[in-house]
Amino acid sequence: MQSKPVLILLGIVILIFAWNVLSFWNKMRETEKNKEIVEEKIALLKQQKENYSSEIDNLETDKGKEKFFRESLGLAKDGEGLIIVVEDKNPPVAPASSSGFWSFLKNLFK
Repeated sequence: MQSKPVLILLGIVILIFAWNVLSFWNKMRETEKNKEIVEEKIALLKQQKENYSSEIDNLETDKGKEKFFRESLGLAKDGEGLIIVVEDKNPPVAPASSSGFWSFLKNLFK
């Protein structure tokens, strides 16, 4: 048991065991990080589920349906008017003014 080859063999076995323990420890840390990421995603999904549930509950009421139709489809009640803003395709052209001392004097007396 105390011969050099046996001691070398036991030393190699201990080194392999230590290497595997360190590798396992690194994997455990990586797994813990992944677990935290997944827990954050789960919390976010639960929050989204609550938001969607409240929106669904709101859409089940008449007031919620009316709000949805008004915002998404642009519907109006009887007697309500609708204002449509149309942008002018041909904007007015500003008169060209030359800059300089004489044009300044000319425009000063207009």
